[in-house]
Amino acid sequence: MESTPENEPKPQFLGKDTPLPASPDEAVLDYVPNPRQGSLYLVRFAAPEFTSLCPVTSQPDFAHLVIDYAPGDTIVESKSLKLFLGSFRNHNGFHEDVTVGIGQRLAEEMQPRWLRIGGYWYPRGGIPIDVFWQTGAPPEGLWLPDQGVQPYRGRG
Repeated sequence: MESTPENEPKPQFLGKDTPLPASPDEAVLDYVPNPRQGSLYLVRFAAPEFTSLCPVTSQPDFAHLVIDYAPGDTIVESKSLKLFLGSFRNHNGFHEDVTVGIGQRLAEEMQPRWLRIGGYWYPRGGIPIDVFWQTGAPPEGLWLPDQGVQPYRGRG
């Protein structure tokens, strides 16, 4: 991440034409200072059209991802997150590995107070697979709305 003269981090991708990274390993996530330091609040990102590839058949897999986090010192810049998630389009991985890996990378790099991810995968072989991961117990007093994704019934 670039820095401004005031030593504030400057997002690398915001406002620029940026190609999709070739893989999640090549994707760079940008973080900026939390504008509400000391406040306990929840940020939610929903990616209802997430795609990756089956590691066995290389056929596309589709999911509705919901990422909730309580920021610490930084927040993730949304365009960099969009590029990171888009980089999975050509990535082969099981649902569990993809979902947990996204959550772990965000938690490791951003160091939020708390983070959870829900991966609501569309059926493969007639069986929908939902994967959930979180960093631990949420902070006391944090409002945790339901992720709002219904159990599979032809999700719409």
